[in-house]
Amino acid sequence: MKTKYEREQLINTINVLLNQAYDSTLDEIYASLIKIEKEEEEEDLRAYYAAKSDVENNSLIAWGDIKKEIANEGKKDVA
Repeated sequence: MKTKYEREQLINTINVLLNQAYDSTLDEIYASLIKIEKEEEEEDLRAYYAAKSDVENNSLIAWGDIKKEIANEGKKDVA
């Protein structure tokens, strides 16, 4: 996971590039970001329903374990 400073630097660099981009490129970037956001929401929903199904089948999952797993997955995605 990136530090707050690293995130700010990356966002600033991206903003510079976005301000230099053609309108058509901005449209493509926007469409890609929307697609990524929808895919992440779908993935979160699948994980939720899978966990809910496990709980309904009397296999309880500790909230701490869920948070650790989510944090570990986030680190893999950022790296």
